[in-house]
Amino acid sequence: MRDILNDLDGGFLSDPDPVKRAQIQMRQPLPKRFYEVVSVASVENGYGVHLDGRPVRTPGRGPLTVPTEAAARLVADEFGAQETEINPVRMPVTRLVNTVIEGVTLDPDAVIEDILRYAGTDLLSYRAQSPEKLVALQAQAWDPILAWARDRLGARLFLAEGVMHVEQPIEAIASIGAHLRRDPAAFRLGCLHMMTTLTGSALLALAVDADEIDAETAWGRAHVDEDWTISQWGEDAEAAAARANRWRDMCAADALRRALRV
Repeated sequence: MRDILNDLDGGFLSDPDPVKRAQIQMRQPLPKRFYEVVSVASVENGYGVHLDGRPVRTPGRGPLTVPTEAAARLVADEFGAQETEINPVRMPVTRLVNTVIEGVTLDPDAVIEDILRYAGTDLLSYRAQSPEKLVALQAQAWDPILAWARDRLGARLFLAEGVMHVEQPIEAIASIGAHLRRDPAAFRLGCLHMMTTLTGSALLALAVDADEIDAETAWGRAHVDEDWTISQWGEDAEAAAARANRWRDMCAADALRRALRV
């Protein structure tokens, strides 16, 4: 029986850029599914996933271990859903777990700093000057989150019109940083970072993490501008497919976030 690393390695997860990963994948055949039974097992420091009794490992050959049984079940379900081939692109929770284990756990401060960089240029701070309808839609979707960040996180962000950069108050970014560091668990940070990069907004990701809004609401608010454009000019098929892929990853991050609390 082959080790799971030998089946998933070979370039499929070798690049953090999703476009490059897809290009790599297209150049190589997908590995065949080689296992029959997928199970969740209690292991040292948490839970792991077994394939025909053998533990799944990360691409770097470390143990794939998560804090809760519910989180391990998400990974197991992705392995179980693979049919004749193993397609890592269709395993977003597993990819995120691997990223956390082999990246976030090694340098959580770097992840926090990256989230703070997003906060410094947060999507919600940049407003359209026109048309009036879009201005109103942005205010309706984004102002409540800015108010929540001000009242709950102590972070009052400045607004700007157009693409002109606005320097956010040091105190606001420091407040967000303090909030992140109150619970610097690697898996929480990994989920937050994923949601931040997918939405372009640290505030939306933090609001989901705090259960102020759900992931679907955050996704809709992150795409106010895009949805406005679609309503005026129609939707491009390629852009729609890319958005669907990003939404899949958003759902994975949210599912893992919730499973970590069970």
